[in-house]
Amino acid sequence: MTAIATPITPVADRDLSNRSTLGLTVRNTLTMAWRGILKIRRTPEQLIDVTVQPIIFTLMFTYIFGGAIAGDVQNYLPIIIPGILVQTVITTSVVTGVQLREDMDKGVFDRFRSLPIARIAPLSGALLADTLRYTIATTLTFTMGFIMGFRPGGGLAGVIAAGLLVIACSWAMSWIFAFFGVIARTASSVQGISMLILFPLTFLSNAFVPADTMPDWLQWFVEANPVSHLVTAVRGLVNEGTVTADVFTALLGAAVIVAVFAPLTVRAYMRKA
Repeated sequence: MTAIATPITPVADRDLSNRSTLGLTVRNTLTMAWRGILKIRRTPEQLIDVTVQPIIFTLMFTYIFGGAIAGDVQNYLPIIIPGILVQTVITTSVVTGVQLREDMDKGVFDRFRSLPIARIAPLSGALLADTLRYTIATTLTFTMGFIMGFRPGGGLAGVIAAGLLVIACSWAMSWIFAFFGVIARTASSVQGISMLILFPLTFLSNAFVPADTMPDWLQWFVEANPVSHLVTAVRGLVNEGTVTADVFTALLGAAVIVAVFAPLTVRAYMRKA
């Protein structure tokens, strides 16, 4: 039996495009996100910051500041749990830029460049995969608070809404650190620059102590701090189940960050990818 040969169309006669379709970009992004999840599964020590940190910070800050600020631990939990949640999840977003820089240093992105995939997929996939880290940190923080006796007045709906708000804002923040990951020279420099930004934003906020207990010259910064608005929004959702103006302020801030840093990150990434 003679096999019928399939005719081969010459390259010059093919209708080729150097642009990826939206469907292909979405599929490639999901594939790269799955790659990020597999990396977490094979190296679970990457989750130390989202598993151990919420537990240690919750215990440490609650028992150190609880009596001095709220009189006792139980009265302090409605204040500290939202603050720890915001501080932990936002800090976790730094990992996006660090791991991005590490992949670029190891030559992984050079291999991706040779594949017939959307060029933006490795970046967008990494950003999508890190939402799993934010979800784990959010769940553990609320779980730790519940074990210590915290009972959210906003109920399950308020807790879920607060968690989604924090995850959305942290995803927006990850664009900033992804930008640093693309332009920085080393992963350690990405982490150093990121922490230099995050430490003043998280600790000079109302996450751990009320703003009115601070000096007058510092209160203006705390009240203008976007992290303070996010913490206040989360407290309203968790403790009372109310959607305050700070919720919309936090979402507006997240939208502005994405609008500014997403194009900057993509442009810098495309130059190197």
